[in-house]
Amino acid sequence: MAEKQRTLKSAIQFKGIGLHTGNLVTLEVCPAPANHGYKFQRTDLEGQPIIKADADLVVATDRGTTLEANGARVYTTEHILAALYGMQVDNALIKVDGPEIPIMDGSSLLFVEAIEVTGYEEQDAIRDYFELTENIPWEDLEKGIEFLAIPDKEYRLTVMVDYKSPLLGTQHANIYNLSQFRTEIAHCRTFVFLRELEVLAQNNLIKGGDLDNAIVLVDKEDVKQEDLDRLAKLLGKESLKIQYNGIGVLNSSKLRVENEPARHKLLDIVGDLALVGKPIKAHILAARPGHYGNVRFAKVLKDQIKKQAAEGRKFDLSKEPLFDINAIEKMLPHRYPFLLVDKVIEMGPENVVGVKNVTMNEPFFQGHFPGNPVMPGVLQIEAMAQVGGIFALNQVDEPEKYSTYFLKIDECKFKRKVMPGDALVIEMVLTSPIRRGLVNMKGTAYVNGLVASEATMLAQVIKEKE
Repeated sequence: MAEKQRTLKSAIQFKGIGLHTGNLVTLEVCPAPANHGYKFQRTDLEGQPIIKADADLVVATDRGTTLEANGARVYTTEHILAALYGMQVDNALIKVDGPEIPIMDGSSLLFVEAIEVTGYEEQDAIRDYFELTENIPWEDLEKGIEFLAIPDKEYRLTVMVDYKSPLLGTQHANIYNLSQFRTEIAHCRTFVFLRELEVLAQNNLIKGGDLDNAIVLVDKEDVKQEDLDRLAKLLGKESLKIQYNGIGVLNSSKLRVENEPARHKLLDIVGDLALVGKPIKAHILAARPGHYGNVRFAKVLKDQIKKQAAEGRKFDLSKEPLFDINAIEKMLPHRYPFLLVDKVIEMGPENVVGVKNVTMNEPFFQGHFPGNPVMPGVLQIEAMAQVGGIFALNQVDEPEKYSTYFLKIDECKFKRKVMPGDALVIEMVLTSPIRRGLVNMKGTAYVNGLVASEATMLAQVIKEKE
């Protein structure tokens, strides 16, 4: 079933400090119209510039993902984007009165909990998935990063992290579909190694860092107390101590789950791949990922979207039809010259694919237009309706006793000419369950795999005969 886009029911406000800048900021996540996507707005700057969440606008990936556009930057975008994407909020305007998104508890959990409390507003637009059609590998041999995307009906993620440490070894994390993000991934916090902490602090990169919003991992057992005392002074802490429970953790920040670092890497991938600009249906496998690799792979996926769009949708027109013209005439009351479906080649529980072979002998070509024949757009819509009618009537017993009638047509678009010799392939997808004979469907008509026209329709199935 085609899914509708959704946004938030109302705005949500957060206050917190930026991990690296240490600045106190106010973040407001606001509802946005259909097809808006994710956009940031720097409300503290003149003109309140907008920055689209787009992989092509990433300007830095050191310790976080930074976007820049219209003379403005926003730092550490990944955790709020992961929360929105993981909770399937398609459209949001993210307002912030400073340069960095607040770190909160170092995960996406507080964002997710607020989204759940606020709730969702379904929108009158179809969720436009990027459905991968082939395997896409990418690697950076110098950095040891590997990604592979393979076609899948869900958004599935598998991550392997190798810390090159005898104490930590390798860790794995995965989700089989996006619904697991809330329970398995959202609460997993960002982390840093003890050996990195002093360097980061000396370079003013973790001014907002705290043992309550990040895990400090200790991957060796011979750390001297005098080194911890020096680090405590640098961080403005009274004291620091290490707890060893399989993995060493600084102070009392116990791991929420054993593989929390690997799960946080998965969280970062969700946030960074939100920069692709579309919800994804694919299995993404990542080895030794980080923000740099995540963003580079997001750009690879954006290129693949363009490639698939140029190649068009593929249909096998040579296979045996499910319904030929004789079977169609038993269901539909239409006859020549108004029967505009020659065969049905696919039908599932939520979709149907029909074909209209457009020939020079069509009677409408005598007047539309002689010398430059073009199939009228209204007849393309009628052909969609007839294909949808076949789907609807196939759901009832004795379909010959029923008729389907238009109630509404919306979002009608025509993108290319349909001419004699074309095979118009029409796919109708159910957008909500059929109730009381009401059928909502999204229709797309293709020529040579490319979209010719599209529309959403509401029809009603009515019994005409007893």
